[in-house]
Amino acid sequence: MKKLQLFIKRLFDFLLSLILLIVLSPLFLIIAILIKLDSEGEVFFRQERAGLNGKPFMIYKFRTMVKNAEKIGDGYYTGENDPRITKIGRFLRKTSLDELPQLINILKGEMSIIGPRPTLMYQVEKYDDFQRKRLLMKPGVTGLAQVNGRNSLSWPERIKYDVYYVENWNLWMDINIFFKTFLVVLKGEGVYAEKEKFIIKDKDEL
Repeated sequence: MKKLQLFIKRLFDFLLSLILLIVLSPLFLIIAILIKLDSEGEVFFRQERAGLNGKPFMIYKFRTMVKNAEKIGDGYYTGENDPRITKIGRFLRKTSLDELPQLINILKGEMSIIGPRPTLMYQVEKYDDFQRKRLLMKPGVTGLAQVNGRNSLSWPERIKYDVYYVENWNLWMDINIFFKTFLVVLKGEGVYAEKEKFIIKDKDEL
Protein backbone atom coordinates (compact mmCIF):
# COMPACT_ATOMS: atom_id res chain seq x y z
CA MET A 1 0.00 0.00 0.00
CA LYS A 2 2.81 2.40 0.90
CA LYS A 3 4.63 1.64 -2.36
CA LEU A 4 1.48 2.44 -4.33
CA GLN A 5 1.08 5.74 -2.49
CA LEU A 6 4.73 6.62 -3.18
CA PHE A 7 4.21 5.83 -6.86
CA ILE A 8 1.15 8.11 -6.94
CA LYS A 9 3.14 10.82 -5.15
CA ARG A 10 5.93 10.64 -7.73
CA LEU A 11 3.47 10.58 -10.63
CA PHE A 12 1.71 13.66 -9.25
CA ASP A 13 5.06 15.42 -8.76
CA PHE A 14 6.18 14.66 -12.31
CA LEU A 15 2.95 15.65 -14.04
CA LEU A 16 2.36 18.81 -11.99
CA SER A 17 5.96 20.05 -12.33
CA LEU A 18 5.91 19.39 -16.09
CA ILE A 19 2.61 21.21 -16.59
CA LEU A 20 3.62 24.16 -14.40
CA LEU A 21 7.00 24.56 -16.13
CA ILE A 22 5.21 24.80 -19.48
CA VAL A 23 2.39 27.07 -18.30
CA LEU A 24 4.64 29.33 -16.23
CA SER A 25 7.44 29.66 -18.81
CA PRO A 26 6.38 33.24 -19.71
CA LEU A 27 6.50 34.15 -16.00
CA PHE A 28 9.98 32.59 -15.74
CA LEU A 29 11.13 34.80 -18.60
CA ILE A 30 9.66 37.96 -17.05
CA ILE A 31 11.25 37.24 -13.67
CA ALA A 32 14.59 36.48 -15.32
CA ILE A 33 14.54 39.82 -17.15
CA LEU A 34 13.62 41.73 -13.98
CA ILE A 35 16.44 40.06 -12.03
CA LYS A 36 19.00 40.96 -14.68
CA LEU A 37 17.75 44.56 -14.85
CA ASP A 38 17.75 44.91 -11.08
CA SER A 39 21.26 43.75 -10.21
CA GLU A 40 24.47 42.16 -11.45
CA GLY A 41 24.71 38.38 -11.32
CA GLU A 42 23.07 35.20 -12.57
CA VAL A 43 19.33 34.67 -12.79
CA PHE A 44 19.41 31.44 -10.82
CA PHE A 45 20.82 30.74 -7.39
CA ARG A 46 22.29 27.26 -7.22
CA GLN A 47 23.49 25.48 -4.13
CA GLU A 48 24.32 21.92 -3.09
CA ARG A 49 21.74 20.41 -0.77
CA ALA A 50 21.04 17.07 0.88
CA GLY A 51 18.39 14.99 -0.86
CA LEU A 52 16.87 11.58 -0.18
CA ASN A 53 19.09 9.61 2.23
CA GLY A 54 21.49 12.56 2.29
CA LYS A 55 22.47 12.27 -1.39
CA PRO A 56 23.67 15.70 -2.62
CA PHE A 57 21.99 17.59 -5.45
CA MET A 58 21.97 21.14 -6.80
CA ILE A 59 18.88 23.13 -5.83
CA TYR A 60 17.60 25.92 -8.08
CA LYS A 61 15.99 29.19 -7.01
CA PHE A 62 15.64 32.63 -8.54
CA ARG A 63 18.43 34.82 -7.20
CA THR A 64 17.07 37.29 -4.66
CA MET A 65 20.30 38.74 -3.27
CA VAL A 66 23.33 40.60 -4.57
CA LYS A 67 26.14 38.64 -6.19
CA ASN A 68 28.23 36.59 -3.72
CA ALA A 69 25.90 37.58 -0.86
CA GLU A 70 26.97 34.61 1.29
CA LYS A 71 30.48 36.09 1.50
CA ILE A 72 29.39 39.44 2.93
CA GLY A 73 27.23 40.74 5.78
CA ASP A 74 25.59 38.04 7.90
CA GLY A 75 26.73 35.19 5.67
CA TYR A 76 23.99 32.58 5.35
CA TYR A 77 21.56 34.30 7.69
CA THR A 78 19.00 36.47 5.92
CA GLY A 79 16.93 38.92 7.95
CA GLU A 80 13.84 40.80 6.84
CA ASN A 81 15.73 44.07 6.36
CA ASP A 82 18.89 42.51 4.97
CA PRO A 83 20.49 45.11 2.66
CA ARG A 84 21.82 42.34 0.42
CA ILE A 85 18.29 41.50 -0.79
CA THR A 86 17.59 43.13 -4.14
CA LYS A 87 14.40 45.08 -4.91
CA ILE A 88 12.95 42.35 -7.09
CA GLY A 89 14.34 39.78 -4.66
CA ARG A 90 12.27 41.17 -1.80
CA PHE A 91 9.11 40.75 -3.89
CA LEU A 92 10.09 37.24 -4.98
CA ARG A 93 10.69 36.19 -1.38
CA LYS A 94 7.45 37.74 -0.13
CA THR A 95 5.43 35.88 -2.78
CA SER A 96 7.61 32.72 -2.70
CA LEU A 97 8.09 33.04 -6.47
CA ASP A 98 11.82 32.54 -5.89
CA GLU A 99 11.04 28.87 -5.24
CA LEU A 100 9.56 28.24 -8.71
CA PRO A 101 12.79 26.91 -10.31
CA GLN A 102 12.61 23.98 -7.91
CA LEU A 103 10.03 22.60 -10.32
CA ILE A 104 13.10 21.55 -12.31
CA ASN A 105 14.40 19.62 -9.29
CA ILE A 106 11.00 17.96 -8.92
CA LEU A 107 10.86 16.99 -12.60
CA LYS A 108 14.32 15.43 -12.28
CA GLY A 109 13.19 13.41 -9.27
CA GLU A 110 15.50 15.15 -6.80
CA MET A 111 12.66 16.81 -4.89
CA SER A 112 8.94 16.48 -4.29
CA ILE A 113 6.18 19.07 -4.04
CA ILE A 114 5.73 18.09 -0.38
CA GLY A 115 8.51 17.04 1.98
CA PRO A 116 11.08 18.32 4.49
CA ARG A 117 12.92 21.39 3.19
CA PRO A 118 16.33 20.43 1.71
CA THR A 119 19.19 21.36 3.98
CA LEU A 120 22.85 22.22 3.47
CA MET A 121 25.29 19.32 3.31
CA TYR A 122 27.40 20.47 6.25
CA GLN A 123 24.30 20.43 8.44
CA VAL A 124 23.71 16.76 7.73
CA GLU A 125 27.12 15.94 9.17
CA LYS A 126 25.89 17.36 12.49
CA TYR A 127 22.64 15.35 12.56
CA ASP A 128 21.94 12.83 15.30
CA ASP A 129 19.92 9.68 14.61
CA PHE A 130 16.60 11.44 15.25
CA GLN A 131 17.40 14.32 12.91
CA ARG A 132 18.58 11.98 10.15
CA LYS A 133 15.06 10.58 9.89
CA ARG A 134 14.05 13.71 7.95
CA LEU A 135 16.26 12.44 5.11
CA LEU A 136 14.13 9.31 4.60
CA MET A 137 11.74 11.23 2.31
CA LYS A 138 12.59 13.39 -0.69
CA PRO A 139 12.92 17.06 0.26
CA GLY A 140 10.02 19.28 -0.75
CA VAL A 141 9.21 22.80 -1.85
CA THR A 142 6.79 22.95 1.06
CA GLY A 143 6.14 20.72 4.02
CA LEU A 144 4.55 20.25 7.42
CA ALA A 145 6.93 22.73 9.07
CA GLN A 146 6.24 25.34 6.38
CA VAL A 147 2.49 25.34 7.05
CA ASN A 148 3.02 25.45 10.81
CA GLY A 149 5.26 28.47 11.19
CA ARG A 150 7.79 28.30 8.39
CA ASN A 151 11.01 30.18 9.27
CA SER A 152 9.53 31.57 12.48
CA LEU A 153 10.08 28.10 13.97
CA SER A 154 13.31 27.24 15.74
CA TRP A 155 15.52 24.53 14.28
CA PRO A 156 14.42 21.83 16.80
CA GLU A 157 10.76 22.66 16.10
CA ARG A 158 11.24 22.27 12.35
CA ILE A 159 13.03 18.97 12.84
CA LYS A 160 10.17 17.62 14.96
CA TYR A 161 7.63 18.54 12.27
CA ASP A 162 9.82 16.96 9.56
CA VAL A 163 10.32 13.71 11.45
CA TYR A 164 6.62 13.52 12.29
CA TYR A 165 5.87 13.92 8.58
CA VAL A 166 8.28 11.13 7.61
CA GLU A 167 7.00 8.73 10.28
CA ASN A 168 3.31 9.38 9.61
CA TRP A 169 3.28 10.19 5.89
CA ASN A 170 0.30 9.38 3.69
CA LEU A 171 -1.27 10.95 0.60
CA TRP A 172 -3.99 12.67 2.61
CA MET A 173 -1.31 14.48 4.64
CA ASP A 174 0.28 15.70 1.39
CA ILE A 175 -3.06 16.95 0.07
CA ASN A 176 -3.72 18.80 3.33
CA ILE A 177 -0.27 20.45 3.28
CA PHE A 178 -0.61 21.31 -0.42
CA PHE A 179 -3.75 23.40 0.09
CA LYS A 180 -2.59 24.93 3.38
CA THR A 181 0.52 26.17 1.58
CA PHE A 182 -1.55 28.57 -0.52
CA LEU A 183 -2.88 30.22 2.64
CA VAL A 184 0.63 30.55 4.09
CA VAL A 185 1.96 32.14 0.89
CA LEU A 186 -0.99 34.54 0.67
CA LYS A 187 -0.41 35.68 4.26
CA GLY A 188 3.30 36.13 3.58
CA GLU A 189 4.18 35.04 7.11
CA GLY A 190 7.34 33.30 8.31
CA VAL A 191 9.47 34.30 5.30
CA TYR A 192 12.39 35.33 7.51
CA ALA A 193 13.87 33.67 10.57
CA GLU A 194 14.58 35.51 13.80
CA LYS A 195 18.32 35.81 14.29
CA GLU A 196 18.23 34.49 17.86
CA LYS A 197 16.71 31.28 16.49
CA PHE A 198 19.30 31.08 13.74
CA ILE A 199 21.91 28.78 15.23
CA ILE A 200 24.68 27.11 13.24
CA LYS A 201 22.55 24.04 12.52
CA ASP A 202 19.84 26.23 11.11
CA LYS A 203 21.63 28.12 8.35
CA ASP A 204 19.13 28.02 5.55
CA GLU A 205 19.26 29.05 1.90
CA LEU A 206 19.86 32.57 0.71
